[in-house]
Amino acid sequence: MTHTLQVEGLSTHFDTRAGLVKAVDNVSFHIDRGEVLGLVGESGSGKSVTGFSLLGLVDSPGRIAAGRILFQGGNLVGLPEPELRALRGNRIAMIFQDPMMTLNPVLRIDTQMMETVHAHANVSAAEARTRARDALGQVGIPSPDERLHAYPHQFSGGMRQRVAIAIALLHRPDLIIADEPTTALDVTIQAQILAEVQKLARDNGTALMWITHDLSVVAGLADRIAVMYAGRIVETGSVTAVLDRPMHPYTAGLIGSVPSRNRRGTRLRQIPGMTPSLIDLPEGCAFRTRCPRADAACARDPQDSHPTADRTLRCFHPHLDFEA
Repeated sequence: MTHTLQVEGLSTHFDTRAGLVKAVDNVSFHIDRGEVLGLVGESGSGKSVTGFSLLGLVDSPGRIAAGRILFQGGNLVGLPEPELRALRGNRIAMIFQDPMMTLNPVLRIDTQMMETVHAHANVSAAEARTRARDALGQVGIPSPDERLHAYPHQFSGGMRQRVAIAIALLHRPDLIIADEPTTALDVTIQAQILAEVQKLARDNGTALMWITHDLSVVAGLADRIAVMYAGRIVETGSVTAVLDRPMHPYTAGLIGSVPSRNRRGTRLRQIPGMTPSLIDLPEGCAFRTRCPRADAACARDPQDSHPTADRTLRCFHPHLDFEA
């Protein structure tokens, strides 16, 4: 079976004056039709760069140093820019954390949305306007006909983000890459949009990669989860299995630091230390300087293992007792 998206050994590097930054280092994962993958990790773990790499949006001095990005079987790495542009916004859409990366501040919303429709579909202006209006209604914007005549500055931050999400949904893409798009929204609007994208994935077979640091969002949205640390994916599996029985010490630390997971009146558990600089990563496992289970073996580079059929791990000393 061909996956909607299959990433194999992706490495994205940045050549800086301070040294080589391996922002994404030998990352592999896949997303199937209608599936939601949650990509989780701390700030600076490489989540957003992974998303940008998939669409060829990494600017100099960044570059894809190795790996393949297979979208419906075709490799996107090295694809000519005109062919990539034909895919972006049409078959693959990205929702950015900052809506102003999507919206032009000097153009009306109807102009921007109708241009997006016309870029990939040969339809009349009336049909393009109807699609734009329906997309605004889909993400919960009231009076969408009136809102089409507004400029971005006339919207609140949350409303702008909903417009950006509506633009991503216009062509019912096969793959959506969402980079923390609901972070700035209040919880009721967030829940509405999460329900909408889940419905889109289910009804249209859209594959969705949801990049976030918020485990509670992933718990209610994703089918599978990939946990990223210092440029590498350290654990993947079904969302229920990973959140209920984390095997990698980093995953266990992330889950343990969520307030709702701690007994009332006790101190919050936390991961000691800081995320290492990507310019000066420790030898072997990048988490070993913060890991209570680390020993001499961790100075070597851990390889992928499969302790269960649906789980992938990069760790010499996983919490295998969670299997019981």
